[in-house]
Amino acid sequence: MTSDSDVVSMWFTVDGCIRQELRAGGRYDEARGVRRGVYTGRYTEIGNHLDYVDGTDFTATGGICDDVLYHEHLVLYRGSAADHRGRVRR
Repeated sequence: MTSDSDVVSMWFTVDGCIRQELRAGGRYDEARGVRRGVYTGRYTEIGNHLDYVDGTDFTATGGICDDVLYHEHLVLYRGSAADHRGRVRR
């Protein structure tokens, strides 16, 4: 089970190219490369499950397991990308 304090953080893909900031109050901002605010909107959480709706009403889902955020096809880690590079098997 997650709570607001569990999900509110900056989440990164292991290469750092995609960053998703989950904010208190159910808002999010996703950056890709040097572009911030590529996707923005709101999220709701039910247990470990997240539902996203961006500014164009596009929807997506995600979930958190073992402090890893699985957002559709993305795998994101809390903290910085450099902290998690060693976690990925090649």
